[in-house]
Order: sequence, then structure tokens, then C-alpha cells
Amino acid sequence: MDFRESSEDKAFRQEVRDFVAQHLPADIRDRVLNFQHLGREDYVRWQRILSDRGWGAPGWPTAFGGTGWNAAQRNIFDEECFTAGAPRQMPFGLSMVAPVLQKFGTPAQQERFLPRILDMHDWWCQGYSEPGAGSDLSALRCRAERDGDGYRVNGQKIWTSFAQWANWIFCLVRTNSDGRQQEGISFLLIDMATPGIEVRPIKTLDGGHDVNEVFFDNVWVPYENLVGEEHKGWSIAKYLLGHERTNIAGLGNCKRFMRRLKEIAASSLKHGRPLIEDVRFRDKVVAIEMELLAHEWSLLRLIDQEGKRQGSGIEASVLKIRGSEIQQRLTELIMECAGPYAVPFVETALEADAGVDTANGELLNALAPHYLDWRKISIYGGSNEVQKNIISKLTLGL
Repeated sequence: MDFRESSEDKAFRQEVRDFVAQHLPADIRDRVLNFQHLGREDYVRWQRILSDRGWGAPGWPTAFGGTGWNAAQRNIFDEECFTAGAPRQMPFGLSMVAPVLQKFGTPAQQERFLPRILDMHDWWCQGYSEPGAGSDLSALRCRAERDGDGYRVNGQKIWTSFAQWANWIFCLVRTNSDGRQQEGISFLLIDMATPGIEVRPIKTLDGGHDVNEVFFDNVWVPYENLVGEEHKGWSIAKYLLGHERTNIAGLGNCKRFMRRLKEIAASSLKHGRPLIEDVRFRDKVVAIEMELLAHEWSLLRLIDQEGKRQGSGIEASVLKIRGSEIQQRLTELIMECAGPYAVPFVETALEADAGVDTANGELLNALAPHYLDWRKISIYGGSNEVQKNIISKLTLGL
């Protein structure tokens, strides 16, 4: 395939670059590029700016209010937004439950939920993992029992990202215990304001609390919030995970990290000279940059094949593994730039009002917690070890 961009793609890239430069709020951009915590309103504000432009859902077909862009355009858009310092568009609604509703949802569900995802009036979170049912998701025990024209849900979910901000959660629940574990799972949409739901934060190593435990105590969910057929939610779950894993590949985020690594290394001193001039450190930067280039080419090859063939099913797993590994390696090198400032853990350096002054160490003090936070990406969407098992099973039959 030809990796060179067409004249149309170049024009589209410039259009996206100009729009982001003009409309991305400076306060949000600065927080993103300096590894500070973002608030709920930061994500919502950027999503609505994109939605007003008609770019709120890059991966959706036009029939549902999306852009209808091809894969190359989506890749360009993602790269330009990340490079400029835009926050990621929250995937739980846009890239996870929305594709499920578009494929498996009823017309009433599509009409009700999709527009509110587009302008982020609804913030979604994912109720998949449980204590004892993470990598082996089919072992989940959160139950939903029929009660009149709905269900009563009891159980627990864990590692639920941004549940503290969400007003809806999509959940895998057990509706039947007979037969194979996968055959008794259903996919429910649950209003987080329903009585009986409790969210407890889990504080992570970086000082943040983006992940949570969610408890369900006799939570009533109307039957109309069942997506697809009862007991057939496992197929929906796998469909959603394919979208999640491709999103975790994070090419745009990798490129942003690479750019910031070089910028920070150029201003960080080692023995009185910029760290980027240290030959050993440059070797590390070059090595990961080559891996990133190979990762990009793999993604571009997949883009080139879009619509031409039915894949083996392993592409999302491969991209997820490599993307998460590269992002983790880049955060390691970014933390290395902090030098002695990586030792003290200054939580306030991650907050919006901390100020950013590299000379006095505020930015550098944010790099160690940033490194710690990104340790978890290799677990998202199914751990990398599980992905390797999927690849071996589908390719080697092992």
C-alpha cells in the first residue's frame, strides 16, 4: 500500500488543524499538555465544541448524526486533535455503547440515547469487571432477575472509570445460571440516579480517583433498557470490546507523548546540558520512535483493508498490545526527564491551579504520577496477557 497522503487527505488535515488551533480552549490545552487533571466540564466543553461543528462523532455513520468519515480521515482527525493538546473524546459513550446501540439497539433506544451521547448530555461508564471477573469476564456474578416489566439488579462492579461523573452505565449482568457461563449474560442500560446504586472511589497511585467500585442493591431497571436478546449479551460484549481495544491502540496519544518527550527532554538538564543531547537517552528515544512508526504502519495497513476483507479478529488485540506498551514506554522516558524531581510526589502539580513552571519543577513533579497512572492501560479492555491468548487461539488454534 502507499503510505503517502492524497491531496484530499492533506487538505482535510489542514482543515482539522486550523479548526483545533482556533477553537480548542487554551486552559484545557495547557492542562492536557502539562499532564494535569481535567475536570468533567473540560471534557464536556470540548465535546460540545466538536458537536457544534458536526465533528462530535468521527466514527459514526451519518444516519446517526456522525461524520461518515472513512478510516483515514478518522485517523487524521485523531492525530491532529491529540497533537494540539485536545482531551480525548470520552470513549464510553461514543466508541463503546453507541456502536452497540447502532447495531443491536431498538429504534426507540437509538432515538433516545444517541443524540444525548453526541452532545454529552449523558456521560456513560462501563459496568463490566467485577471482583473475581476481570480477565475472565464470563465469570461475572452481578445478577438481574425479572421483576414485573423490568429487572432487579444486585451485585458489584469494579474499576469503573469515571463512574463518579456518569449518569448512565451499561452493564453485563447474569440473567441465567444454567448452561455455559457465556449463555446467561445480558446487556442492560442503567440510570445512575436509580435508588440502590452506590459509587465508591478507588484512589490510584497517581493520586487520582478516576476508577470506582459500583454497588447495586435491588436496583430496578425497566425491560425496555435491555439491549438485544435476554441471555445473549456475550456476543454484544465481545463486539464492544473490539471497539475498546482499537481505541486503546492510541496512535494519536502516542504521537502526543512522543512530541512532549522531546520538548521536555530539550529543557531538562543533565550535567548542565539538555537531556536530549545525551547519546544514551537519544538511543532510547530513537528506539521507541521506530516502534511507534511500525505501530502507525500497522494501523495504516488495517485502514487500507477496511471494507476489503473480513479480518481474522486478532487485529484489535494486536493494536491494543502494541499501543499500550508504547504509551507506557513513552511515559517511562518522560518521567526519566524529571531526574531528581521524580522522587518527591507532589499531588498538587497535577491540579489545574498548580501553575506550570519547568524551571521551578512544577511540571517535572507531575511526570512521576503521570507515569504511574499509565501502568493501568495494559489492563484496560482485557489484559495484554489475555490478548496474547486470543491471538494464539485464533492463529494457531492453541
